[in-house]
Amino acid sequence: MEINEIKDMFLSLYGDNGEELRVFVSPGRVNLIGEHVDYCGGPVFPAALTMRTAVVARKRKDDVIRLRATDLDVCVEAKLDELEQYKDKLKWGDYQLGVALELQKAGYKLCGCDLLYDDTVPHGSGLSSSAAIEVSTALCLAVFAKEQAGDTTPIDMVEMALIGQKAEHNFIGVKCGIMDQFASAMGKANHAIYLECDTLKYETVPLAMDGYKLILSNTNKKHALGDSKYNERRQECSEGLQVLQTVLPNIEHLSEVTAADFEKHSSVIENEVVRRRIKHVVTECERVRESVKALKAGELVKFGALINASHDSLQYDYEVSCEELDVLVREARKLDGVLGTRMTGAGFGGCTVSVVRADMVEEFIRTVGAAYEKEVGYPASFYISEIGDGGREIK
Repeated sequence: MEINEIKDMFLSLYGDNGEELRVFVSPGRVNLIGEHVDYCGGPVFPAALTMRTAVVARKRKDDVIRLRATDLDVCVEAKLDELEQYKDKLKWGDYQLGVALELQKAGYKLCGCDLLYDDTVPHGSGLSSSAAIEVSTALCLAVFAKEQAGDTTPIDMVEMALIGQKAEHNFIGVKCGIMDQFASAMGKANHAIYLECDTLKYETVPLAMDGYKLILSNTNKKHALGDSKYNERRQECSEGLQVLQTVLPNIEHLSEVTAADFEKHSSVIENEVVRRRIKHVVTECERVRESVKALKAGELVKFGALINASHDSLQYDYEVSCEELDVLVREARKLDGVLGTRMTGAGFGGCTVSVVRADMVEEFIRTVGAAYEKEVGYPASFYISEIGDGGREIK
């Protein structure tokens, strides 16, 4: 929906009390490369999309927060001093209330408000609709809290990303890394973000895709991080790290393990499955660093090869792909003009990202789409990805 349409719907649902309507937006993200390494302290390379969550918001004079969405016939109403009791009890609204609770823990004195959400990030697509909801909510509530307190200092968007991550950890129960929220909060149009997740040191890198487009291919197979093997993979990485620390005592994160270190010491990891998990993390961290170098040098062919290697590692070593993702990858790789393609996001469903020559885009969508539907039995969805800005208020 357009912003004016969301405002009109807001007024029809909540009425007009004369207070100003405010609009906050935050985007989904595509991770170009660097999958399942953010919670290992590794470097990642995401970019914010123009697909977004928009929140139309209005302050209330009490301590009640009300939540609605443009596509759901549900209203969640909660008192700000009773947020804990809603944990594990909501079908929708838990991300928002989790963020509100974490803001309170961080010292923000929240005020009551009415909120209406509109999402253009496909849910369950692996494009971080949850992070878009979290960051837009954190920004909105933090702005209102600062205004109420007479605090004119700017919002710290890195803090908003961390608030969103804590909400996932503590309220949702998913021990996610920081990448999704950071990209949603800190994105920059036509740039990707090279982010070192252990230190939050980052650099924006121009995406010079001359003659090529990024295409997102959605399997339309829904995934849920909490129901997937996401937390299991985190535990396997933790186990592998503890074993490697017996021979590499100075490392704090798996991202510090070099390829040479792993080759020399991998035999100490007796569990073959855990060894393959660690192999993925170590090699994926190397691929991210090489990808940034390649893009800065304009070497798109090399970047494409690294993307392909990333998917192979995720499929065979980390085992977070699925039949639907593998079909999209396999069919895309058959086409001339496709430099690289890989799953993006947590896996077990969601999307692939492909670097496709601009004059091949229509053929890519037609050919890959037909092959996918024939083999899987239902259609995929395709988006020509635009890279946009991070969380902000729209005046």
